[in-house]
Amino acid sequence: MKNKSIKSELISCFYRGNRALYCIIFVATLFSGTLNIIISWIMQQLLDTMSGAPEALPLPQLTKISVWFMLFCIACFLVNLAAKPHFFRRAMEQYKNFAFKKLTEKSISSFGSENTAVYISALSNDAASIESEYLTQQFAIVQQIISFIGAFTLMLLYSPAMTAVAVVLTALPFAASLLTGNRLEGAERRVSEQNAGFVATLKDCLSGFSVVKSFKAEREIYDLFAKSNAALEGKKFDKQRIKILVGMIGSITGLFAQLGVFIAGAYIALSGGTVTPGVVLAFVNLMNFVIQPIAELPGMLAGRKAAIGLIDKLGHTLEENAASGGTEVLEGVSSGICFDDVSFGYDKDAPVLHNISAEFASGKAYAIVGGSGSGKSTLLGLLTAANTGYSGSIKFDGVELRDIRSESLYDIISVIQQNVFVFNASIRDNVTMFRSFANDEVDSAILHAHLSELIEKRGDSYLCGENGAGLSGGEKQRISIARSLLKKSSVLLADEITAALDAQTAHQVASDILSLDGITRIVITHALDEALLRRYDGILVMKNGNIAECGTFDELMAKKGYFYALYTVG
Repeated sequence: MKNKSIKSELISCFYRGNRALYCIIFVATLFSGTLNIIISWIMQQLLDTMSGAPEALPLPQLTKISVWFMLFCIACFLVNLAAKPHFFRRAMEQYKNFAFKKLTEKSISSFGSENTAVYISALSNDAASIESEYLTQQFAIVQQIISFIGAFTLMLLYSPAMTAVAVVLTALPFAASLLTGNRLEGAERRVSEQNAGFVATLKDCLSGFSVVKSFKAEREIYDLFAKSNAALEGKKFDKQRIKILVGMIGSITGLFAQLGVFIAGAYIALSGGTVTPGVVLAFVNLMNFVIQPIAELPGMLAGRKAAIGLIDKLGHTLEENAASGGTEVLEGVSSGICFDDVSFGYDKDAPVLHNISAEFASGKAYAIVGGSGSGKSTLLGLLTAANTGYSGSIKFDGVELRDIRSESLYDIISVIQQNVFVFNASIRDNVTMFRSFANDEVDSAILHAHLSELIEKRGDSYLCGENGAGLSGGEKQRISIARSLLKKSSVLLADEITAALDAQTAHQVASDILSLDGITRIVITHALDEALLRRYDGILVMKNGNIAECGTFDELMAKKGYFYALYTVG
């Protein structure tokens, strides 16, 4: 039911604030569907007038009708020209905006378990298919239906006998189109799924460009890309072949039906029937508007069904892994954070953390150290609710983490990763994350994050480049610190943020974090710098998913245990 609700909301986005334009286009489409019928009637009257048929209208009257008909055609064209582009623009803009908004409402843990390529494909390739096969085609379908009804009605008025012949001859194209058209939905879905895989491969190839070059793996990566590209184009080939097959069968059987009707009309006329040459010509022309819908509508309806399937697929993906979250709201962390007998594993049969118990007092600084694979990053990740499948309890000011609303949790914590993501925007926008703050607040964050020198040298409007390509590692880390200060978070989590920096910059960035007041800081560090370690209020030493030791620098050194060994060897 939830998936149906999301799908319904996605579809309603096309028409929200857009119904007036939709109605205008719909009415214009109804009129447009009659244009070909009217011109068939005019052609019949003109031919019968030329042949001297007794019931034909006089030429002056037909001329006036033709002029009014042309004005009517121009009016329909202008209405579509004015309304259609606006309708499609607003519809697709609202559809993609709504989908992206629902995406941003997911929690870190929900989004982290998903393949981002699925969303990229849904908002690019799939969206284009939905626009062409769902939005655009709905008007074409209406026009085809109106043309069919009008043509069939006029054919009955002209000659019931010839209409009966037409019905028999059009049964073949109808059956052929129906059988082939239904295969299109599955082909469209397979193209969408393969496109998501192609996007994922492309992202990997581009993101790992430096690794590819350093290992001279260009040929292998090219083969990987080419294989994925060939698979996508293969699925698109299958889809295109089905579409062409539908059209080809419709065209061939349509020509057969038209020729049959023409022969039947000629036979009736030569046998002394009441069918005039103008009626035969009009009949053959009207057959186009009977056969064309029969040949094309199954494919159109299948395309529409396939597009609705893509909307349903996006709705399902948006609903999938949606975090239920808690209901508790915290304004900050005033007493501290407590781990009580916490165990966790990404695989239930292979735990990473074992019976972790620890306390982090509010406003103090803590370092987490240990060898690679000891569980440091996993422990820090649990604090961001990246995974709530742990046993035991994690409490913020006595409130269980799983009971806290995700929005509230993200209000009180900030995370600085080793690889800080920087948008291709100005330094100021990267600090403020595109939100509005008072100038003095921004200036204060920049000052305390030691970004002032960068601002003075390049200006706060300097574009940082794709993922901060125009900045050094230390500058990106300081932007991340400034973000946290401006956000006024109660808790700052830092994961190996100095690992890729030179010694001087690393020391300065770590010192900047330790100098922050009123914030609970939990820092994973590999750099065992005595001057910095002495400034932490506590150090947790991890080994094989356990807390081997904890205490201040002096206390741990005095024990001459595992930390002492790490420090002296390091």
